[in-house]
Amino acid sequence: MRLFSAITPPDHVIEHLDEFLSVRREAGDFRWTTTDQWHLTLAFMPNVADRHLDDLVERLQRAGHKRHPFELSVGGGGAFPNVARAKVLYAAVPDVVELGRLATGARAAATRAGTEVDGGKFRAHLTLARLGQPQELTSWVRLLDAYQGPAWQVDEFALIESHLGEGPRKRPRYEVLDTFPFG
Repeated sequence: MRLFSAITPPDHVIEHLDEFLSVRREAGDFRWTTTDQWHLTLAFMPNVADRHLDDLVERLQRAGHKRHPFELSVGGGGAFPNVARAKVLYAAVPDVVELGRLATGARAAATRAGTEVDGGKFRAHLTLARLGQPQELTSWVRLLDAYQGPAWQVDEFALIESHLGEGPRKRPRYEVLDTFPFG
């Protein structure tokens, strides 16, 4: 199974960012992600064996119980791997200590459950668009730097399965397998 643990912003946060982008999307020749795909990935697990799933869920539940609710917002932007040769445009999320601790806990839970965790250093973001060829995106990042979304209280995270190619226009389809409340 292809899984990830993530925080999904509430509807009013997604709608606010979507409205900000709606009049600007036509100016970018990108593959825009859909709003139902917007999330903050805490740990990406590209190949989870069925035999590890129960242990993973139990460990993620414990990781959630160790955390306390915290406030988060989306504001600013960036590009991977960098602005000069970008392949991904994203909306940024400020560094919050509790968010970093949650990501560390989710990654540790996956590793202890015998699951490989992919990815480098945690950088909280919402992927907005993917580019077929690297492009220079300074103007888009500056535009996103002017954006500040509403704050919300994060009090849970989810374990989500990604079904590649099963969504509209051959995009991934996401299925929430479980949620893990804090405290």
